[in-house]
Amino acid sequence: AQESRGLGDVYKRQTCMSRNEEIPVYNRIAQQRDLLGMTRQQLAEQVGVHYQTIGYLERGEYSPSLVLALKISEVLGQDIQSLFSIKPFPKGK
Repeated sequence: AQESRGLGDVYKRQTCMSRNEEIPVYNRIAQQRDLLGMTRQQLAEQVGVHYQTIGYLERGEYSPSLVLALKISEVLGQDIQSLFSIKPFPKGK
């Protein structure tokens, strides 16, 4: 006989979710940075993070905090909606 699962089991499953199950944040950081002729290192220095963090963000391995997304948008001269989205950006745009 199968034992019924209580709310505790539901809570355990929800809190043990891996990072990959979170809603991804898509971005155009690399495209805008390249357009401006800026390196990852230069962008990182201006927003106060390690250059590898920029790479992780560009590849979609991490989602930025709101503060970091705002800083990146400001440095790259774009509205936050132009650089970040929870829906994939159309190809070639």
